[in-house]
Amino acid sequence: MSDPGTALGLRMPRGAWARTVVRVLLYLLVLAVFLLPLWTLVSTAFSGGVVKTGQVTLLPQHFTLDNLTTAWQFGVGRGLLNSVVVVVVGLTLQIVVSALAAYALARKKFRGVGIIMALILATMMMPEEVIAIPTYMVLGHIPQPFTGGTLLDSYAGLILPLVGWALPIFVLTGFMKTIPVELEEAARIDGAREFTIFFRIILPLCRPALGTCAVFGFLMIWDQYLLPLLVAQSPKLYTLTLVVTSLQSSQELGQGVRLAAALVLMVPSVLVYLVLQRFFERGLLTGSVKG
Repeated sequence: MSDPGTALGLRMPRGAWARTVVRVLLYLLVLAVFLLPLWTLVSTAFSGGVVKTGQVTLLPQHFTLDNLTTAWQFGVGRGLLNSVVVVVVGLTLQIVVSALAAYALARKKFRGVGIIMALILATMMMPEEVIAIPTYMVLGHIPQPFTGGTLLDSYAGLILPLVGWALPIFVLTGFMKTIPVELEEAARIDGAREFTIFFRIILPLCRPALGTCAVFGFLMIWDQYLLPLLVAQSPKLYTLTLVVTSLQSSQELGQGVRLAAALVLMVPSVLVYLVLQRFFERGLLTGSVKG
């Protein structure tokens, strides 16, 4: 029987005590690589001591919330509100549109479905910078129906370009193809209409895939930088990414304030992943074993 090894292909010592020591050292190394940067960010953000630019602290000096309060006063609060509005509305519309499109591509038989799917996937191959100027020009020519002006410098301009995304359509289409058609046929025999089948049968079965799409969609929208930079022309519409970026380039604020703003930007992503982790993992596992 061959000696046990690590995931890196290294040979483990034969003694039980020596193997335990090696495992502990490897675990500590992994924890240091992944948790040390996060810990220094949190420690510096809540440190009351003077921290020079480019430096961090391993232990908070005089624990305080002053850095977070200062960052909040410099626009982090308004940026957080704008980002939450954009994420909630944009992600909801994105999931709804993607689910409807995936249902049509997975269940409806019509000519050109393969071409349409290929065109949708082709949009994922285009860098964001390539479509930035065309998007700006299109938004600048679409009038707002009630307030006047164009979609530039508006919530609609920040949200609408995010609604159509190929990844959730691709994931949901593949997942819906694995659902037995007999379930829909039985529902139709019982007199169920198309939307009843979609909302009461298809969507509940797609919860793992919807969770996966929600995690990826949230991260995509939350981390948007180029689109808000083009659309938001007044500070009142700046998203949190724009606010944090502007604070990072400021020479007047200390390192602790900048890292406190970065911490506020990071926390929602971690919380969303922890809440949807169960659905996220189930969606990935289901998509890997079903053909």
